[in-house]
Amino acid sequence: MPNPPDVVLWSIPAFALLTVLEVISHRLHPDENAAGYETKDAATSVGMGLGSLGFDLLWKIPIVAVYTALYELTPARIPFLWWTVPLMLLAQDFLYYWSHRGHHVVRILWACHVVHHSSRRFNLTTALRQPWTTLTVWPFYLPLIAWGVHPAALAFCSSVNLVYQFWVHTERIGTLPRPFEYVLNTPSHHRVHHASQGGYLDRNFGGILIVWDRLFGSFAPETERPVFGLTKNIDTYNPLRVATHEYVAIARDVRAATTWRERAGRVFRGPGWQPSAAPLPPAATSPAAAPPPSAARHSAPTAGRAR
Repeated sequence: MPNPPDVVLWSIPAFALLTVLEVISHRLHPDENAAGYETKDAATSVGMGLGSLGFDLLWKIPIVAVYTALYELTPARIPFLWWTVPLMLLAQDFLYYWSHRGHHVVRILWACHVVHHSSRRFNLTTALRQPWTTLTVWPFYLPLIAWGVHPAALAFCSSVNLVYQFWVHTERIGTLPRPFEYVLNTPSHHRVHHASQGGYLDRNFGGILIVWDRLFGSFAPETERPVFGLTKNIDTYNPLRVATHEYVAIARDVRAATTWRERAGRVFRGPGWQPSAAPLPPAATSPAAAPPPSAARHSAPTAGRAR
């Protein structure tokens, strides 16, 4: 059984130091166009991160049980060696891309991930704003276990991916040299991912590598300053509401639905999905009877969308 180091635990001092340095940099060299820091927002992000540690321990019990059972059933075995670890990291990052993308396009999964997008700020504390319901993530990594990767090795790779993404949550770094920008997920790419403009929505899902987005058509360069947050922001710093608001919205929409098709759509379609409007009777098809063009815009779903 591999016994890799706890990458997240060892990284906590670096997280704290880098955050302090970023706060100081905003104070000494403010950028009026940058979102910067706000005390309540930063405290909420830190609180969400601390809460996620506790809930993750709870969710790990059934997840580890499933992973261990599958690992015992599969005949494949990939040893935890210096030359296999980079391959495991590559495979984990590939599956992370699809997990991340799935959590943007399926509403019940988005209800988990929306937490990370709920801040209108973009700084290193935003990286700590993690969901409390990550039980939706584990199925995406079953192929790695089936290929013979030990659950402990998968946990190590996931931790490396998570730690890498800490530094990309900043406005203090512009763009890096082109080779880095082409291959890696960078602050510029991740600012696009956290923006709420229409052209930036559902883009740049990569964890460590941005090449997955380039390969699968979800890449967008940073061409205008992002507006961070959701398309319909939540005005709360209450961690419990931040963690659960989209589940509450889903329950409200399902309760108001009139058909089973609509109920299923409210749960499993995209966060912005709306049922098709019923055809109007002939008398109501005249221009005078038609709703104004703005009506569709004001009938937006209760779900807030990410940038």
